[in-house]
Amino acid sequence: MPTSKEFDLTLIIEGRLDDDRVLDALFEAGCDDATFGEVDGIGFGDFRRYARSFLQAASTAIRQVDSVPGLRVVRIESEDLVTMAEIARRLHRSRESIRLLAADARGPGDFPPPVARIRSRSPLWRWVDVATWAERALGRGDPEAGLIASINAALEIRRRRSELGNRARRFVDTLAG
Repeated sequence: MPTSKEFDLTLIIEGRLDDDRVLDALFEAGCDDATFGEVDGIGFGDFRRYARSFLQAASTAIRQVDSVPGLRVVRIESEDLVTMAEIARRLHRSRESIRLLAADARGPGDFPPPVARIRSRSPLWRWVDVATWAERALGRGDPEAGLIASINAALEIRRRRSELGNRARRFVDTLAG
């Protein structure tokens, strides 16, 4: 039987977290391994959860928060857009090494293109793209990056689909498959 590991994750939460009854309900739902708060009106829960996998840790935390009336998880905080300096930090490489990899001047090539601020001196990359490339090209990446991006996409669809008409909702459901 696989042993449990410790996973840290932050959930962004819609709803009021400044009510003792809500906090008691979260505790009763199983969120006794989390600290809840708000920053600039944005609710969050910082979890330190023991589980067999990141998927198990994230799915149980999301289900538990969602089970409390008036609360809904919006996303897993993932810092998805990253600078070259942040890529270097996460991959434990120098900024110059990442610059050369991004310019295809070193390494296997096919470094993912930036997704924002592409004409500026500090473009932004989507972390999941870089992590997937790094796993394939360097043997080092972030195994949870793709999972977090997928969970966040599903949470965003869940959040937005209620704003759609029936026809548009069916189309989105077909796309999400």
